[in-house]
Amino acid sequence: MREGTSPVVAAAAGTRPADEDRRQSHTRPSAAAGSLCVLAASVLWGTTGTAATFAPAVGPLAIGAVAMGLGGLLQALTATAHIAPERRALRGSGGTVALGALAVAVYPLAFYTSMRLAGVAVGTVVSLGTAPLASALIERVVDGGSLTRRWKLGAALGVLGTVLLCAAETMGAESAARAGSAAETVLGVCLGLLAATTYALYSWAAHRLITRGVSSRAAMGTVFGLGGVLLLPVLLATGAPLLASWTNAAVGAYMALIPMFTGYVLFGWGLTHVPPSTATTLTLLEPAVAAVLAVLIVGEHLPWVGWLGVGSVGACLTVLTWRGGAEAA
Repeated sequence: MREGTSPVVAAAAGTRPADEDRRQSHTRPSAAAGSLCVLAASVLWGTTGTAATFAPAVGPLAIGAVAMGLGGLLQALTATAHIAPERRALRGSGGTVALGALAVAVYPLAFYTSMRLAGVAVGTVVSLGTAPLASALIERVVDGGSLTRRWKLGAALGVLGTVLLCAAETMGAESAARAGSAAETVLGVCLGLLAATTYALYSWAAHRLITRGVSSRAAMGTVFGLGGVLLLPVLLATGAPLLASWTNAAVGAYMALIPMFTGYVLFGWGLTHVPPSTATTLTLLEPAVAAVLAVLIVGEHLPWVGWLGVGSVGACLTVLTWRGGAEAA
């Protein structure tokens, strides 16, 4: 019987042990699969703006509460079999769970209200464009993580693309009819920053639970389920317009089931393989998808600056996912 080569002998001979080869061979495919899951979630999230145009009478608090509230509760219900065996581990990380749930509850209210006050363009660029920076800061301060040049280049391209999309929407919109007061705009920007911070926080919380051995379904189901419970009072107080017509109800059901439930299941799987800073940067695809759908379905016009922004976001995604994106963060 022939014994296997020891790691020391293998290193001396210039070869790698078999287990290290297996780790190397699995890292990039896993990172690539995680990136694809996050990108798929971003495509689904990018449909929310177009969907909301079919229910203009429904306010931003109701839209946010029905989307994340019902979507979060559905995640918890479908993940019950995964949550039950991991209750002890989840209780041991109660602070992380509570922080993530609170962030889940605050995010949609801040995000949709930001767009209502400051406009879709400004609200989107502040909420989504600054989320990767907030996520990177959290990882740096809390986890002591480091950021590679690849991530910095990808983040810069993504933020630039989002800013260009914002400029394009501003150019193409009839700003005189949409412009609010300066105070509303400032408040909208502040809420956008809050949305970016809470988005980064619940992404970090879910990723931290996953790295501590909790499955992605249990982590996402718990965090989003508790966040959904916190959103129920808001839904009860503001959700009457959702029942005013079948169209409004259909929009609410779509937002809860497709972008939020399905999207965040995919996002949770992605967080199993990529860090939050990479995941939040990849989700900069969302405003690009939203802009293209606005052109194709809503009939909006996207100036050349907007298409340049779409191209910049595409370059960001290429930088982060090339060769599996294993080095992206």
